[in-house]
Amino acid sequence: MPNELFLPVGAGAFQPTDLTRGPWSPLSQHGGPPSALLACAVESTEPTSMFVARFTVEFIRPVPLTPLTLASRVTRPGRRVQLIEATLAAAGELVARAMALRIRVHEGVDIPLEAGGPVETLPPPDTVEPVRLVPVDWGNFGDALETRPLVGGLIEPGPSVAWFRLRVPVVQGEEPSPLQRVLVAADCGNGISSAVDIQRYLFINPDLTVYQHRPASGEWIGLDALTRLERQGIGLAEAALFDERGRLGRSLQSLYVDER
Repeated sequence: MPNELFLPVGAGAFQPTDLTRGPWSPLSQHGGPPSALLACAVESTEPTSMFVARFTVEFIRPVPLTPLTLASRVTRPGRRVQLIEATLAAAGELVARAMALRIRVHEGVDIPLEAGGPVETLPPPDTVEPVRLVPVDWGNFGDALETRPLVGGLIEPGPSVAWFRLRVPVVQGEEPSPLQRVLVAADCGNGISSAVDIQRYLFINPDLTVYQHRPASGEWIGLDALTRLERQGIGLAEAALFDERGRLGRSLQSLYVDER
C-alpha cells in the first residue's frame, strides 16, 4: 500500500494514491483526503498564525484518482476575521471547494475557563481493539486510518462513538496538521453512524462542515456521531469531535440517500 494520501507532482499539483479511494466506487475518493488537501492550501495562506474556526467543503462532483490542481485565495481580508477559499480541480474542472473562516488568536487575554462549560471526554483509544472501517473489496481510505470503536459496531446501523488515527501523511514528506487530522476523521461521521444498511443504500455526503473551538492535540480524533434520515432521501449526520484532552468541536454533513 502507499505511504501517503497524495504525491506532489508539480507546483500546486498532486497525484492521489489508492489510499484515497472511497466506499462507493474504486474510481473516486473518500471525502476525507480531498478535505485535508484543501486544508493544506488554507493553512499555507498568510498569515498562518490565524485559527480555522469553521471549515466547509463542498464536493462539486466525485473527486477522481487523477492529478489534482490545488489553489487558494483570500476572499475576505481582515486582521481579526478572514475568509479563505480553496479549490481542487481535475483536468481543469472544479471538483471540490472549501471555505475557511479564520479568527485571530489573542495572546494574554484573561477569559474565565468556566465560560467554556464542563469538560467532556471519551474513554481513551487504547481501551478497545482496532477494526477495519470500510467493508468493500478494494483498498481504500479506511486502510489509511486506525479505527477503534467505543460504541456501536460501525457497520451496523445506529449511532456510534469511535477513535480515528491517520496512519500516513496527507502529502508525502509532510506531518499532518491538527486540522487535517480532524477533517479526515470528521468525514467518517456519516459512515460510522449510518441509519440504513450500507449494502442496500447509498448515503453520500455532498458537503462537510467542521466547527472548532480549539486546535486538536495529538494523533487521535474521536467522533460521537448520529445520523437522522427522512423518507424523501434527505439526511443529516452530526458528530461531536474530541481529542484525548476532551471535546474540541462539531461536524455536520448533509446526506443524499438512495437505494443502490
